[in-house]
Amino acid sequence: MKHTFLFAITIFFFIPFKGLTQNSQDSVLQNATLYNCIQYALKHQPIIQQSLIDEKITKETIRTKLADWYPQLNLNANYQNYIQLPTSYFGGNYVNNGTHNIAGINFTATQNIFNRDVLLASRTAPDVRREIRQITDSNRISIAAEVGKTFYDVLLTQKQIDVLDEDIVRLNRSLKDAYNQYQGGIVDKTDYKRATISLNNAKAQRKQGEGLLTAKYFFLKQLMGYPDSAYLQLQYDSTQLEIDAQLDTLQQINYDNRIEYKLLQTQKRLQQYNLKYYKWGFLPVVSAYGSYNINYFNNNFGKLYNQSFPNSDIGLQLSFSIFQGFKRIHQTRAAELQIESVDWRIIFLKSRIVSEYAQALALYKGNLANYDALKENVQLANDVYNVIRLQYQQGIKTYLDVIIAESDLRTSQLNYYAALYQLLQSKIDVQKALGTIQY
Repeated sequence: MKHTFLFAITIFFFIPFKGLTQNSQDSVLQNATLYNCIQYALKHQPIIQQSLIDEKITKETIRTKLADWYPQLNLNANYQNYIQLPTSYFGGNYVNNGTHNIAGINFTATQNIFNRDVLLASRTAPDVRREIRQITDSNRISIAAEVGKTFYDVLLTQKQIDVLDEDIVRLNRSLKDAYNQYQGGIVDKTDYKRATISLNNAKAQRKQGEGLLTAKYFFLKQLMGYPDSAYLQLQYDSTQLEIDAQLDTLQQINYDNRIEYKLLQTQKRLQQYNLKYYKWGFLPVVSAYGSYNINYFNNNFGKLYNQSFPNSDIGLQLSFSIFQGFKRIHQTRAAELQIESVDWRIIFLKSRIVSEYAQALALYKGNLANYDALKENVQLANDVYNVIRLQYQQGIKTYLDVIIAESDLRTSQLNYYAALYQLLQSKIDVQKALGTIQY
């Protein structure tokens, strides 16, 4: 019995801790690549979760509307006691009629045959579901694009810090060389003081970069729906990034790829059904009904339910509004204008898509040209720095030449990485304009 109790206690504590461990692992990315960051955001971002809940709400609302197509069954029961019986005038006399106790059970069933509200719900259900899914897709695309651009922004800042780290190593080496030459009497103390100034400036820039990197990580976590206190270290392949930056600039615009265009098309279909709905207002509402009633009458309450008096009936009901002050005509005209309004929105969207694509493509091509030019500069600046540093050690060049060469190398490296990540971000803008973002 004791062992059984201990086993039960162990199971009781193990199951919750196991669940917490799984949730903890699920909330932290083990391999934070761009793809994994986007997938994490699509799963945990509050905006996406709200959109998914809206989808469920919409589905339940549709089911609520469509439920009116099913037979509507109702049951009513009543009991009535006449303290004083009703009086009627009959044959020249006033006569009390009826019984003191009356009870009844009423069972009714109705079935809609033609009802424009239910018909509209039935016809529009697929498009309403499609519309709410498209809104979710639109949010997914926006989140994927923002996470991608922020991911590259974080990597850029990290690369800038790496460049400054390399610069600090070079400056430490230059400071040592300058100090040794000063101690040897080859140069005065100006050189190593300049080296110290450059080193301190580089360290200060690195410190600023660390603070900026922390802030950008927090912003990325916010976009992803990632826990603020959880560790996140981005993973990437530098070679693959250069490959990913390439884009086919000859792609043509296909409006059907844009989620905004799809959403407007869906909204237009819904407006067309709305127009039909108001036109259906000129048709009658038709329904079938049936009822079964059981009545009980007796002056003695104890014998009230001894005998029943049932009756039943079935029938068709038709109702038609003859005149509503031209209300239906005005509603129909308003619905037609709403369709026309959607048409104009589609025209404007097409124009905006063309403009967005032209701007995004122009920016991408400009960044691509800048990237190609700056990529070569890095190798050239590195060669120049190595040569001048060697010449300085041999007393051929001044330390000022070393400072300039080192500054050119740092600047070329920073510009190169900035160009690369700007190119990657501008590629996302082109893909968004084309409607080809993968998520």
